[in-house]
Amino acid sequence: MQGLSLITNIEKMIVIDDKIVSLDVVEEQFICNLTACKGVCCIKGEGGAPLEDDEAGILDDIYDDIESYLTEEGKAEIAKQGRYTMSADGKKMVTPLIESGACVYLNYDELGIAKCAIQKAYEEGIVDWPKPISCHLYPIRIEQYQDFDAVNYFRWDICKAACTLGKEHKVAVYEFLKEPLVRKYGEAFYDELDAAAQYLKEGKKEKEEN
Repeated sequence: MQGLSLITNIEKMIVIDDKIVSLDVVEEQFICNLTACKGVCCIKGEGGAPLEDDEAGILDDIYDDIESYLTEEGKAEIAKQGRYTMSADGKKMVTPLIESGACVYLNYDELGIAKCAIQKAYEEGIVDWPKPISCHLYPIRIEQYQDFDAVNYFRWDICKAACTLGKEHKVAVYEFLKEPLVRKYGEAFYDELDAAAQYLKEGKKEKEEN
């Protein structure tokens, strides 16, 4: 194996620089199945999408460009709460929610699937920011501590169809999320994580053969 990766099986983690990655991220399989779930992760939850320090300002900068992509209900709620708000625990800024629990920055396609309006504007070349990184990384969730980031796979029963699809195609969580992981931590981190995953896979295969 290459680079700075450290695999600690006992503690079920992979350490790459100051990132501690749960083995679930490389061992579990996942592909979003929007046809099955209808994008319910953008509708259900205890709070809005967490925003990084610079992302509230980005929402301010692009709001005029994405406003036409939002639902009337979403725009009305933003008028009340603002383009972002403080989380219930007072620790970070998050996207506001409408009364039903849905994120204000979503819309629905012709099949009734909830999709990120920011991402829609991005795909059409209107803005150059795809969406908050916490949304892009789902079902990975990152907890930031003083000295390290904890990178974990978040299990939610609404994603059973995604787990099934991932197993059918043998796509690991980290492989499905290559683009946002590179966006968050860079190519070198992803390559190191992939090398660690392959090392674990070969070790498991050898153990089964012996």
